[in-house]
Amino acid sequence: MRVTLRTPLTSALALLVGAATAWTFAQPRESDPPMGPAVFVGETVLKPYDPTPALVTKVTRVDRPKFPATDIHAHWPASVEPAALLAAMDDLGVERSVNLSGGFGPQLDQMLSRYHDASPGRLAIFANIDFSRIDAPTFASDHVAMLERGRARGLAGLKIFKNLGLTIRDASGRLVAIDDPRLDPIWAACGRLKLPVLIHSADPAAFFAPVDEHNERWLQLKRHPDWSFHGDRFPSREEVLAQRDRVIARHRGTTFIGAHLGDHGEDLSALEQRLAAHPNFVVDLSAREAELGRQPYTARRVLIRWQDRVLFGTDRYPGRLDQPRHRLYYRLLETDDEYFKYYDHPFPPTGEWRVYGLHLPDGVLAKIYQRNADRVLGWRVKERAKG
Repeated sequence: MRVTLRTPLTSALALLVGAATAWTFAQPRESDPPMGPAVFVGETVLKPYDPTPALVTKVTRVDRPKFPATDIHAHWPASVEPAALLAAMDDLGVERSVNLSGGFGPQLDQMLSRYHDASPGRLAIFANIDFSRIDAPTFASDHVAMLERGRARGLAGLKIFKNLGLTIRDASGRLVAIDDPRLDPIWAACGRLKLPVLIHSADPAAFFAPVDEHNERWLQLKRHPDWSFHGDRFPSREEVLAQRDRVIARHRGTTFIGAHLGDHGEDLSALEQRLAAHPNFVVDLSAREAELGRQPYTARRVLIRWQDRVLFGTDRYPGRLDQPRHRLYYRLLETDDEYFKYYDHPFPPTGEWRVYGLHLPDGVLAKIYQRNADRVLGWRVKERAKG
């Protein structure tokens, strides 16, 4: 059901930050500690500052996507009941969900048994790499064998977390680069086995900048100081992305999915350059709704131009209560609503701004929501009616 209302939206200016409250699956919201925007003029400080703007703007409620969706970027723990996941997916119009936290070894076997076996067509599992064994002589061959066994069991792909290239070190104390040759047999095996590699490399540009009054993600980095990669202890953001690009170029037979718009959300021209240079590179749009929604003209043009190379994802999982994203994403992608919150909880997760809907054409929506994922994952593409 799509309900359109006309109501004022909220706005905010400068900010103060408090600690975030964490929730777990199926738990009710708890009260939050004091936090929110504040402003000062001279000696006068007003907090919290939550003005009601005079704007009267359209609010479109989108409970379900226009087409069935595949959430290519989800994470859920083994404590989540498969039936609860499936019920939440039905409610949200998500046909398939992909857990990128499948693990390795016995944990991977358990995740495949618990979720893939419970609903093979709907709950998919990606494996991970045990980098604690990077110095072992059989590191690569053991992981290739794991992927081969997993593929026979229904494994859907491989997920690489952002610590590769940033914090993982080998026995010598050297940072393990994304393009370390010890990983080449694994990338090649993924191509041979038709397992896409969803890779998170680097992070938003603000995470590599000083955490000061000029940093647009100051609020987020104050809540999560360990997310900052500023300083000599870390390689530059540009070097990490260059390492990833070299791997993609070296392994043309392997499909790489760049998490979070390939971490080019602030610079969509850089994203377009990568997509043009690497035919085996696609991206998901998870956790970059704020970047897309605050540059709606450019974002709409880029998503339409590269409609075959973008996949829907949320970086959450269906039914998770804290920072729910699915319906906000539907509104962002489908409507022409203006100046609305990109979050549905007490504090903005990435910065003090509002977003604008992209009102993408139906053909583009159908591809981004699911058809591109069908192709990348090797699943059968079906003609789907409007949801």
